[in-house]
Amino acid sequence: MTRVLKSERREPVSGTTRSVVVFLHGYGANGADLLGLADPLGEHLPDTLFVAPDAPETIPGMPSGFQWFPIPWIDGSSEEEAERGLMAASDDLNAYLDALMVDEDMLPEQVVLFGFSQGTMMALHVAPRREDAVAGIVAFSGRLLSPDLLKDEVVSRPPVLLIHGDADDVVPPQSLPQAAEALQEAGWQDVYAHVMKGTAHGIAPDGLQVALAFMSDKLGL
Repeated sequence: MTRVLKSERREPVSGTTRSVVVFLHGYGANGADLLGLADPLGEHLPDTLFVAPDAPETIPGMPSGFQWFPIPWIDGSSEEEAERGLMAASDDLNAYLDALMVDEDMLPEQVVLFGFSQGTMMALHVAPRREDAVAGIVAFSGRLLSPDLLKDEVVSRPPVLLIHGDADDVVPPQSLPQAAEALQEAGWQDVYAHVMKGTAHGIAPDGLQVALAFMSDKLGL
């Protein structure tokens, strides 16, 4: 049984929804953490609805922090618990996306997944296993989980933009080329990359500008 994800939203500047950007936050954050990006992005994507679900699991000692799945080296969970958490969260996110497209009358090609850190891991895991490709995946400061399984499990190949800071001390910068290589080996044609110089685990202005150009192009705006 899937869990219903609590979600916040920012309506299109124009008042008309022609596309949707789904923000997927990182470990210990919440939907509101990324929703602020709707302000600078919405000026250039006026017909875009921005939504930001909270991950399904609370984190002990962090009242407003959520996780998509446990991280063994942070919380002492087992690899099996982390895997079960990933599978459950994937089901939750798929159900959320299905409901979103019905409620907003959107086609998959009108939807972009915009992930950060653990949210990127979710986007890169879930989207390729969905029957219909979304317009694109913006993948900030994360990594591709279980790259060895992707080739056998991939169903659709949406365009992917990988963005990472070269000074990231949380998720190693080499996660970007590793993900790019695995995606290309699994048959991807549209894989793009941008390195944010001097940036740690975060989203720098140059990275956001590249993400905006990518989303505008893939959404046909």
